Amino acid sequence: MTFENNSNAAIRLKGSLPKIGIRPVIDGRRKGVRESLEEQTMNMAKNAAKFLSENLRHSNGMPVECVIADTTIGGVVEAANTAEKFAREGVGVSLTVTPAWCYGTEVMDIDPLVPKAIWGFNGTERPGAVYLAAALAGYSQKGLPTFSIYGKNVQDSKDTEIPDDVKEKLLKFAKAGLAVAEMRNKSYLAIGGVSMGIAGSIVDQEFLQDYLGMRTATIDMTELIRRIDEEIYDKEELKKALTWVKDNCNEGEDINAKVNQFTREQKDKDWETVVKMTLIMRDLMIGNSKLKDLGYEEESLGNNAIASGFQGQRQWTDHFPNGDFSEAILNSSFDWNGIREAFIVATENDSLNGISMLFGHLLTDTAQIFSDVRTFWSPESVKRVTNYDLSGKAKDGIIHLINSGSTTLDGTGRQKQNDQSIMKPFWQINDKDVKDCLEATKWCPANLEYFRGGGYSSQFLTTGEMPVTMCRINMVKGLGPVIQIAEGYSVDLPLDVHNVLDRRTDPTWPTTWFAPILTGKGPFKDVYSVMANWGANHGAISYGHIGDKLITLCAMLRIPVNMHNVAEERIFRPSAWNAFGTDNLEAADLQACKNFGPLYG
Repeated sequence: MTFENNSNAAIRLKGSLPKIGIRPVIDGRRKGVRESLEEQTMNMAKNAAKFLSENLRHSNGMPVECVIADTTIGGVVEAANTAEKFAREGVGVSLTVTPAWCYGTEVMDIDPLVPKAIWGFNGTERPGAVYLAAALAGYSQKGLPTFSIYGKNVQDSKDTEIPDDVKEKLLKFAKAGLAVAEMRNKSYLAIGGVSMGIAGSIVDQEFLQDYLGMRTATIDMTELIRRIDEEIYDKEELKKALTWVKDNCNEGEDINAKVNQFTREQKDKDWETVVKMTLIMRDLMIGNSKLKDLGYEEESLGNNAIASGFQGQRQWTDHFPNGDFSEAILNSSFDWNGIREAFIVATENDSLNGISMLFGHLLTDTAQIFSDVRTFWSPESVKRVTNYDLSGKAKDGIIHLINSGSTTLDGTGRQKQNDQSIMKPFWQINDKDVKDCLEATKWCPANLEYFRGGGYSSQFLTTGEMPVTMCRINMVKGLGPVIQIAEGYSVDLPLDVHNVLDRRTDPTWPTTWFAPILTGKGPFKDVYSVMANWGANHGAISYGHIGDKLITLCAMLRIPVNMHNVAEERIFRPSAWNAFGTDNLEAADLQACKNFGPLYG
């Protein structure tokens, strides 16, 4: 894997970036045993560090750093020294490596908040795999769930290559562990309260703190009015933004009755308002040093928000322009300042979908699609309405993913790699990608039946057959959070077929046609069952088939997975999960999460 250079990689949240700590553990017996293992053990740590740092980035584009213990760890003193170094260096993920037997509980990492894995070298000369089993038993007994990494094939003792199956597990563990660490002590910013009685926008502060280690910042939507009226924003940036919008954001159709349509003067005023809203919402999330220069030092700090949500409906949108433009641009990987990391902003302040988006973003480094899981279209229904026969990946039916304009523009499918549609990490996006995404998007004056205050909603159709994963966290009284995962594909429909189906709902909103992968059983026996078992009105959609990565992350956080279509051989959870059953893995996951409890609870 190689990374393209991008000068827009930047740290925009407070707190240092978490590092991966590598712990080379060793048989502590001197006078021959330890000495014979020192070089091999330390080289194993160095190889792991080199591999991870070369193949991982943080979602902000910065490289991932690895920290190796100063010495191999043969006993409790060296383990304590390493723990102190890791705390000082800001290590958020712990990987223990060894080719040999070690004294399990004496050399273990006992920090309960840091995700842990052990890579035991599969060689015959020394019992690295035996130590792995002994150490995992100790970690489980002490309530410190740990991931087991062990190559399938025996290697020679001098072999420094990392096998492919080990590489896969190293990356899966490390990326999920970094996501855990990156959320810690950051904020979810709730702009407003509950939107239209949507349960997900009842922001559960205990969930955010106990499971994710996150703070909650809450403000009233009147703060936007104050900042607009008192001009608490960068006026030079506003001019730049308005010029960019005029040049790049083309208006679409106005579906409102002629008698109800806003005047050109009002529409232009709305454009200025929604751009101001975008600047202000971003500043509320991450701050803006320019505000301090204007005499607003408190406002310049922001809320250190790694994710946010905007209530909008109805108290805001009955009177002011809606938040669709602001949410869509913030959720995209570019704006008037150029290409940059996407923000995470949930429409209707649906914090549970916002956190689902955050999971996808931290695991893939890409922008996220926010959608209503709106309609199941059976092949029979499509045939009846359009006289078109669904085929290919859509042959068993499709789900209409559509929302009022807050979806990332990256979701247009216009970013390309080898002529295939893709959603890229921002550091791989080029100017043509940006231009193509913008040209594929129209900005329609808001449907005034929904949004009395006006505004603009993005209108586009996702094109290209992209692998995608839809997920959603739901809260259940007495159970707590659960997550459901559906891997599948965005699918292309002929434009005339799309238009017929799309215009049965609001055609001014962006559409993604989704075909989940079916397993023939349970909620994935057919497409109808996927939608029938979906736990809420919204879904967060990521590029790629990342269900296995989500499962790994949720195991670290103790969030059980109640529905997924990920093949069993791809699932990677801590070894302790095996103690709760190896037949029904969903039931075992539920019991394991309940037993160990939320990570920060």
